[in-house]
Amino acid sequence: MHEPKGRYLSPTGPRGFINDLVHFAHKVPSAPVSRTFNVSALRDPRIRHLSRPSWSCLFMKAYALVGSEHAPLRRSYLEFPWPRIYEHPYMNCALAIERTYQGEEGVFVGLFRAPEQQSLVQLQAALRWYKHEPLEKVGFYRQALRFSKVPRPVRRFLWWSTLNISGFKRCKRFGTFGLSSYGALGAEQIHPISPLTTTLTFGPIDPVAGRVMVKLIYDHRVLDGAFVARRLREIEEVLNGAILDELLKDPGPAPAQEPPRNVEPLLKPHLPGLAPPQVSGFADQPAVNQRSGSAEPA
Repeated sequence: MHEPKGRYLSPTGPRGFINDLVHFAHKVPSAPVSRTFNVSALRDPRIRHLSRPSWSCLFMKAYALVGSEHAPLRRSYLEFPWPRIYEHPYMNCALAIERTYQGEEGVFVGLFRAPEQQSLVQLQAALRWYKHEPLEKVGFYRQALRFSKVPRPVRRFLWWSTLNISGFKRCKRFGTFGLSSYGALGAEQIHPISPLTTTLTFGPIDPVAGRVMVKLIYDHRVLDGAFVARRLREIEEVLNGAILDELLKDPGPAPAQEPPRNVEPLLKPHLPGLAPPQVSGFADQPAVNQRSGSAEPA
C-alpha cells in the first residue's frame, strides 16, 4: 500500500516577498536594544478618542517625531558604487500588516510617508485603508504580488539595486524604518530582521501597570547602541508628552451614522501645505510640522 504524499507549493505572493526580504535582511549586521516603557497614561485617552488610534500608530508617530529631530535615524547604508551613508529629509514607516491572500494569512507592507507630519486621525485612517481595502486596490500590495511572479534572479537584482544604489529610491520604496508588533496577540518578537536601518517592535501591554517592552533593532554600520538607547528614552517621553497631548486635545472626527469609509492615505504629506503644523515632542526644540506584521485592531 502506497503512503500518501504531500505537495509542492510555489513561494509566490506574500511568501515570495518575505523570502526576498529575509535574503537581504540577513546581510545587515543588526543588534537589538530594549527598554521597558510606561504607557499607562495613554490607555484611557486612547480608548476615549473617537478614532481610537492603534498602538502602532502611536508608536509610529512618536518614533517619527524623534527621527525628525535626530538625523542619524533617517540614514541608510549603501554599498554601490562605493560604501556610503544616505540621509533622508523625513521619516517613512514600513508597517507590517497581516492580510488574507488566496485563503491564507500573509504579511504585506503599508508605507506611511512622514508620520511626524500627520495627525493620529490621519494615520489611523491610512491604517484602516491598508487593513481593509481590497488587495488589488492598494498599489504597494498589487506591486508586491505582481513582482513575486518575476524570476528570482531578476527580483533579487532589483531588490539589491534599490537597496544599494539610490538612497532616495530606497527610502521612498522601502521606508527609513520598519514597525512590527505581535503585542495584540500576547506575543513579543525577540529579534526581528529587516534590510532597513532600524525596526521598532513592542510586545503586549500590561493591562494593569501599563508597561511594555519596546525594542529598536539597528544596523550597526549606521548607528551605535548607546545612541539607540537614548532615542528609546526619548520615544517614551514623546509618547507621554506630544502624543498624549494630541489624544487629549484632538478628540477626532464626530461619530458617523454609517461605518467610516476607507480613505486612501495622504501619499505626500512631506510636501509644503499638505499637513497642519503641530508641536514637537521636545520642549526645548522649535515646533515642527506633524500629519499593522501588526496585529493591532483597527
